[in-house]
Amino acid sequence: MTELSQPGVFLAKVDAALDTGTFKKITFSNYIGAEPELKNIYVRLVEIKRTAMLSFTYRYKTRDIVKNFPVVEGRAMLRTHVAEDFKAATMFSAEADYVLQGRGQGWTLKSLPASMAGVSIAAHDKQKARKIDANGKQYLVDLKLTDSEGQVFKNAQDKFKQINQYIEILSPMITALPNGSIKRVADMGSGKGYLTFALYDYLSNTLQQSVQVTGVEYREDLVTLCNQIAASAGFSGLDFVQGSIEGYDTAGLDMLIALHACDTATDDAIYKGIQAGAQLIVTAPCCHKQIRREMTKGKKVNELDLITRHGIFLERQAEMVTDGIRALIMEYFGYQTKVMQFISDQHTPKNVLIVGSKGTVGEREQAEILQKIRATKEFFGIGYHHLEKLTGLDR
Repeated sequence: MTELSQPGVFLAKVDAALDTGTFKKITFSNYIGAEPELKNIYVRLVEIKRTAMLSFTYRYKTRDIVKNFPVVEGRAMLRTHVAEDFKAATMFSAEADYVLQGRGQGWTLKSLPASMAGVSIAAHDKQKARKIDANGKQYLVDLKLTDSEGQVFKNAQDKFKQINQYIEILSPMITALPNGSIKRVADMGSGKGYLTFALYDYLSNTLQQSVQVTGVEYREDLVTLCNQIAASAGFSGLDFVQGSIEGYDTAGLDMLIALHACDTATDDAIYKGIQAGAQLIVTAPCCHKQIRREMTKGKKVNELDLITRHGIFLERQAEMVTDGIRALIMEYFGYQTKVMQFISDQHTPKNVLIVGSKGTVGEREQAEILQKIRATKEFFGIGYHHLEKLTGLDR
């Protein structure tokens, strides 16, 4: 171990690593500046549109902010941080680790064997567009999606893409609402909470909204785990409770989510959202058994019976009819609906997302919607639709 001195030598080592392509990252700690709640800064070399840039992740007590700068500008910022803002910094390169520490009025610099290896420039084009960045996210580490350096594990790539696609879909609908409209969110059947954590992170840290997000999950072990992870991440507005869709009080809810709720549980969740007058209702239906049984029992003879007589086609048709009627019922109650692919069907055939945004509807439109529902039921030999029955539209 070789002891050196002064921050200038440290910065010279950083410059040399950047020039030779051996630079990996820098970690700043022991903040002494005036910015409230700033704890650390992490700096990496990334590639954006084929241009090398320095990516700074500013870690605050309850959020992370990522900013990318041209290398020349980034180098100047490094000098400011070393001279004025932090009393400790570590630079990792392919050749060695350099640890700079302030002690009293002086400094020490230690050279240690390299602890990180590999390519120093990371392709960053796709990451720039992501709503949820992997850098500095403790909850992603605890959920075993990334390592402590923000690298997504190979077996978690699909899940991380799903998280970002989910936020990408919801983002324009959330931001279209007046700021502060989403104050209370419930995620029904939140499971291990991957998407629940990401949504809270986006609402609270990216959009800077004051929000309370609750994950509702029947399995108590997952509730305990998720509450521990939320506490570790400093997410004070996120909690998880043990319970079911039917038993949860949705009064005053602004946004209701139910992903992969089985069969009529999706109808129960939509109904809860309608009752609450939620601004947004987000569901990813699953199973669709109720309407399939109705169609089988009805055995309707029409132009499509050459398709529905085959079991696999009947199943697919039942899925589309079920969700089509769900969208119509939501529209009857004033929701503007969108039905879209949630994740690639190479991972799961249950890949439809139904999103309803609260709006208004006239009596004439409601009458037309009721006629469409009745005509659809008659065509497919359906006696009732569970959501229709819950809302009383079957009468």
